Amino acid sequence: MSSTTVDDRDTAAAPSRPPETQPPRGARFLLLLSVFLCAACGLVYELALTALGSYLIGNSVLQTSVVISVMVFAMGVGSLAAKPLRRRAVVAFAVLEGVLALIGGLSVLVLYAAFAWLQLYMPAMIVVSLVVGLLIGAEIPLLMTLLQRIRRQEASSAVADMFAVDYIGALVGGLCFPLLLLPTFGQLKGALVVGVVNAVAGVIVVVLIFRRELRRTVRAGLLAGVVAVLAVLGTTYVLAEDLEVTARQHMYADPIVHAETTPYQDIVITRSTAFTGSPDIRLFLNGDLQFSSVDEYRYHESLVHPALSGRRANVLIMGGGDGLALREVLRYEDVEHVTLVELDPAMTRLARSYAPLRTLNGGALDDPRVEVVNADAFSWLRGARQQYDAVIIDFPDPDSASLAKLYSVEFYHLLGRVLGPEGRVMVQSGSPFFAPKTYWSIAKTIETAGYATTKFQVDVPSFGNWGFVLAGRGTEPPPLRLASDVPKLRYLDDAVLRAATVFPVDRRRTDVRASTLMDPAVLDYVLDEWRNY
Repeated sequence: MSSTTVDDRDTAAAPSRPPETQPPRGARFLLLLSVFLCAACGLVYELALTALGSYLIGNSVLQTSVVISVMVFAMGVGSLAAKPLRRRAVVAFAVLEGVLALIGGLSVLVLYAAFAWLQLYMPAMIVVSLVVGLLIGAEIPLLMTLLQRIRRQEASSAVADMFAVDYIGALVGGLCFPLLLLPTFGQLKGALVVGVVNAVAGVIVVVLIFRRELRRTVRAGLLAGVVAVLAVLGTTYVLAEDLEVTARQHMYADPIVHAETTPYQDIVITRSTAFTGSPDIRLFLNGDLQFSSVDEYRYHESLVHPALSGRRANVLIMGGGDGLALREVLRYEDVEHVTLVELDPAMTRLARSYAPLRTLNGGALDDPRVEVVNADAFSWLRGARQQYDAVIIDFPDPDSASLAKLYSVEFYHLLGRVLGPEGRVMVQSGSPFFAPKTYWSIAKTIETAGYATTKFQVDVPSFGNWGFVLAGRGTEPPPLRLASDVPKLRYLDDAVLRAATVFPVDRRRTDVRASTLMDPAVLDYVLDEWRNY
């Protein structure tokens, strides 16, 4: 690139540095600070890629495994590839950090665009992980060379110092990603902010520590490059919302009227443009349709009313943060108390405050009989002591490890602790047509946990064929019926329920495994069956 004023050969062979080129005081601290920042940024890039894949594709275990394994492999290759660069360690490190800041900062946007427009997410994710891993792997040899040039010390001592600071930086980066970056900036802007920090870490090393060793033209060129990187990242940050909206809208048929990314999921609400009749309001979580306002009553009537045909003074709803299942429960005047357990507070906030959604749920979350708990359902059950007459389970399909645990034998065992002696449990169980193994695995899992079950299916046009499992204590399957005082319904009656228990020959029970925490069979089934739809 250009020569330095001092021969930049391997440290072990370097002569003592003349006094006029000695690094300034505090140089060692600044360099270790750069190590800290680079480690934090590197881990955030890794976490951002795994989180984005989990949101867009699901199967968080596969996404995490691919990203980590590719990046660790690439880091090893990058470390070897950096050996020749040690002769010009200062310039090489500055250039490397600028490139890493640019690619890492833009990585989330690039992958989001690849998913939205090109449908090439996995190949793009592997390429980005490989490149980012190569650049991160090249950092340590260069930083080690620079550290030794500031103050000679035994190799073991230098390695100990370097990796101690590196691991502390990784810890801070790992904690900042979910606790600070995601809530404050979101995924796209958060990656850009980290890219800026990464670029500044290179500036600290070059300008503040080794500025005496670089010719003025080299120093100016490096600074200009860093400024260009910061300009690109800053411009992208300003345009980030427009870029995200454009890419996101490309994935949905109807105009998006609300979108936000929370620490738990990506929430999108669309609204069709209707010239006649009512517009279609649709809720998507991580890209999966949760309801359509045109026919959601079919789903929620089927989910709620058969479970409330007996005692129902105290009802538990798990999931269903949109408030639509809650709306159906509250139609019974003898319901005294409802506990709604929903993981994401953003979802329950929307259900209360977003006008179209609040209109659909009838302001159900503000009913004085309702207690809203924002917590992980599995963890909440472990500490719950109250008994419930009926339990409505309205979780998304188990397409990730975090959701699969909510469809496990262990989860239903925990549920038994809070279920009253004559209590009933209704579980949304996916599509017996599109995902029959998933459906029957959920049923078998519930039965393995000691419940008797009644299986049935209904037609929800926006979903297609959809299945539920009604469960109760004892050995006899609970009767599928409506209460004598059931409110007027738009879809269900006893005749529909009787027909709903009949499954066609090609969708009757298959030989499947029950799902447990250690063997999440339902996750394997759902990923295999839904991948072609």
